[in-house]
Amino acid sequence: MNAALVILAAGDSRRLGSPKQLVQFHGETLLRHTAREACGAAAADVVVVLGFEAARMRGELRGLRARTAENALWREGIASSIRAGVAALDPAAEGVLICVCDQPHISSAHVDALLAAAEAAPGRAVASMYGGAPGVPAFFPRALFDDLTALRGDAGAKRVLASQHEKLITVPWPAGAVDIDNAEDIGTPV
Repeated sequence: MNAALVILAAGDSRRLGSPKQLVQFHGETLLRHTAREACGAAAADVVVVLGFEAARMRGELRGLRARTAENALWREGIASSIRAGVAALDPAAEGVLICVCDQPHISSAHVDALLAAAEAAPGRAVASMYGGAPGVPAFFPRALFDDLTALRGDAGAKRVLASQHEKLITVPWPAGAVDIDNAEDIGTPV
């Protein structure tokens, strides 16, 4: 399957007070860690959406096969980054796996499990399951691209996942419940 992977990394991390993309996790930044794991997975294309301090963030991607897309509207919220990521995809992409850069336990193995589930069930959305609810990383088939690009404001793709609830496939990932939103989250165990 020709699947792309988009990493959303454009925000300014207001709640944290400093760019969460640059938070150190096991000797590397969250942005580099997420991109490195994504590049180690089976996705045909890896796109990192940048906005806030884009030039500084781009430096974290040196040597990786990821390419970047700039989101000039990053202040609008996460929906603008989803739109920018989808717009940057190769027209031949059969689907997109959307990731965020603040889940420190992301791994290429989990990404590959999501992509394998998507390949086994063509045309269906696949989400990570943690905290009793589906979430990102999540795979969206091409048929849902219009729904993704219709998102506005600071609403992520959960609404699109919710619209698929009867057909949604989930892959357990308890570690997904850990994300970095504030200083207390740094160092949170699985």
